[in-house]
Amino acid sequence: MRLGLVLSEVGNGLRRNLSVVISVILVTFVSLTFVGAAILMQLQVQQMKSFWYDRAQVAIYMCTDFEQSATCSGTDADEEQLAAVEEALRSDTLAPYVEDFFFVDHDQAFAEFEKQFAGNPIVDITKPEALNQTFWVKLKDPSQSEIITEAFTNIPGVQSVSDQRSLLDRIFLLLGVASYTAVALAGLMLVAAMLLISTTIRLSAFSRRREIGIMRLVGASNRFIQTPFVIEGIIAALIGALLAGIASVAIVKFFVQGFLAENVRFTSYVTVEQSLIVPPILLLVGVVLSAIAAQIAIARYLRV
Repeated sequence: MRLGLVLSEVGNGLRRNLSVVISVILVTFVSLTFVGAAILMQLQVQQMKSFWYDRAQVAIYMCTDFEQSATCSGTDADEEQLAAVEEALRSDTLAPYVEDFFFVDHDQAFAEFEKQFAGNPIVDITKPEALNQTFWVKLKDPSQSEIITEAFTNIPGVQSVSDQRSLLDRIFLLLGVASYTAVALAGLMLVAAMLLISTTIRLSAFSRRREIGIMRLVGASNRFIQTPFVIEGIIAALIGALLAGIASVAIVKFFVQGFLAENVRFTSYVTVEQSLIVPPILLLVGVVLSAIAAQIAIARYLRV
């Protein structure tokens, strides 16, 4: 197979169907940008999990004067009950699991409450005594929070034990649903891109049906006839994939790191270095899908 002749046919095809080729590039760009965004969302979710799960703590809420339950008698947890909890956390049984802990009394809890709800009328009607005194426990392995929960559940003076990981799981579940929705949308866009590539190849083949007939008469092989059409689809998809890869990295650089990381500093974000994994994936996906679409189109509709 003469490479020069094949490349010449590819160039002629791209020039004759320039508007359609541009459409393929744009559709591929948009669809693969969705794919890149879905990958970035997955990376971001994993980044946030690593960041927050390592910082997740277990809260041991002590009884207040307003609690009435099996462990709370309607009075504030007394010094003896507070000392019992602290002693248990320092005991040989729990110490191997506890990295650190600290105690927040009513006044400290109220000071934090005022910061969180500054300007809200609820601050004016809330008394420090209404807020739980709390032991905040950081574990060496946050996944072993059940040990603390079991140790302090149903203990006199303890209202409840709350693991922050359970709250984080709900948040990450929502983020996961959002990322999978993005994947689904990206899949639909990829299907649209494949259909458009197939249509482009058929139009290109129809516009050159006379040349194809001549090549078949002089004994050109099926592979020789098919190759220029497949390369045309790959080139168009490759350009779109390259633009999508650049857009994905640009999103991380200018929006995630340039804006979110500087103005919304409650968590860690995907870095530009981490986002560099996206362009090669998009290029591979674009080339493979375009090659498959082009091959199917030319084999089905030209019957060469």
